[in-house]
Amino acid sequence: MATLPNPFARADYLLAAHTPRQLPPDEGAEVAFAGRSNAGKSSALNTLCQQNALARVSKTPGRTQQLVFFGLPPHEGKYLVDLPGYGYAKVPKDLQAHWQAFIDQYFRTRQALRGLVVVMDIRHPLKDYDRNMIAYAAERGLPVHALLTKADKLGRGAAGNTLLAVRRDLASAFGDTVSAQTFSAESKAGVEELRKVVAGWLGL
Repeated sequence: MATLPNPFARADYLLAAHTPRQLPPDEGAEVAFAGRSNAGKSSALNTLCQQNALARVSKTPGRTQQLVFFGLPPHEGKYLVDLPGYGYAKVPKDLQAHWQAFIDQYFRTRQALRGLVVVMDIRHPLKDYDRNMIAYAAERGLPVHALLTKADKLGRGAAGNTLLAVRRDLASAFGDTVSAQTFSAESKAGVEELRKVVAGWLGL
């Protein structure tokens, strides 16, 4: 069976927004990626797009300090959005408050937003920050996909058990609006499933 072309392979940096005024026009369709600063969000984005350096992978967690938009040519008006890493970055309190207000407004008002991928280290899933981000999307009625990264760090049985436990927890808290999968940027396990989810939300 032939592998389908990757609709994200030509993803390219568009802009970084620090304030609502810097956001691109609120039209088209976009999918946001959120996660703790050490959860492997940048690696997941790079793997999704088959690029090594699309999203910055830093040894210093918390480097993403803006909403970073990546365009998906030739699909006009389709974007991936890398949200600031949360829960770990050593940044001033006033900047944390700015991010919180900006992201809150983004989630409540952005009409182009089609879904949210919440990236979590499979060894430490569903922290308070993760639940808060999922709740943001749930309030808007947006679908959420929980991406349990670094699955290669666990044995197959342990990874499967964690996935089942996360799915049960999410179903009891949010109903059927949240899906979940295991993923490894190292082994590429789960990348096709992730592409299918995100491409479906974007209508690719």
